[in-house]
Amino acid sequence: MGCDGGTIPKRHELVKGPKKVEKVDKDAELVAQWNYCTLSQEILRRPIVACELGRLYNKDAVIEFLLDKSAEKALGKAASHIKSIKNVTELKLSDNPAWEGDKGNTKGDKHDDLQRARFICPVVGLEMNGRHRFCFLRCCGCVFSERALKEIKAEVCHTCGAAFQEDDVIVLNGTKEDVDVLKARMEERRLRAKLEKKTKKPKAAESVSKPDVSEEAPGPSKVKTGKPEETSLDSREKKNLAPKSTATNESSSGKAGKPLCGATKRSIADSEESEAYKSLFTTHSSAKRSKEESAHWVTHTSYCF
Repeated sequence: MGCDGGTIPKRHELVKGPKKVEKVDKDAELVAQWNYCTLSQEILRRPIVACELGRLYNKDAVIEFLLDKSAEKALGKAASHIKSIKNVTELKLSDNPAWEGDKGNTKGDKHDDLQRARFICPVVGLEMNGRHRFCFLRCCGCVFSERALKEIKAEVCHTCGAAFQEDDVIVLNGTKEDVDVLKARMEERRLRAKLEKKTKKPKAAESVSKPDVSEEAPGPSKVKTGKPEETSLDSREKKNLAPKSTATNESSSGKAGKPLCGATKRSIADSEESEAYKSLFTTHSSAKRSKEESAHWVTHTSYCF
């Protein structure tokens, strides 16, 4: 079995030693991180989004992942922390004018420079190929190199002018230490959002259950505060008006009431007025007619029959 024809085997061919650890090519790893989607392993194409841990995705792949939650995918673990589309931020990337892509290598006879990146930093001009640290802002989605943020210290975004804080700065494709820090921040942020929602619910319930105070009880503005002299005058006027109102009510109702004390009835005939004035009333002798002078017919209306 073997060693025929004068072949001499070596020791490493006969004795199996320990397996060598395969080293990952750093250049290939950088190309995979910065040019391909973490979820679908396809080439990154706009719109490009990033999660709170600094990983790059195609927006279409994230939407498909959220809609198809039942499918068990091996790459789903990379996006297990993405619960909704609000957990990702759409990036505003600046194109690299020196990048030609596949246009210059249509025949396949040109060397592909892997260090040439599609996007650059709009402030410093560094290429986003993994050799330099890049980060983005959660508030607006603008992407910068870490060098630009350190050299030009400002609390406002360099391109859009939006205000940001230290928590809004997220490193893209950072180291394990960076990912651990970003993960802790993400958990704190989500826990804070849950507590805010819980505090808002009881406040809304209390506002609905409480009736309007202004409708039930009159406020201090409605209470009349005046001088004591004015209040005494108002009370006297009310007392004087009270008997007059009662008299008018009795006369309008038609009920025979008792005459007021001190009031006496007198006829116009007994008064000392002139005869011309007395003749205006029916009690005067000139107004009285005899039976002969009175009319012998009776007026009637047609609708009575």
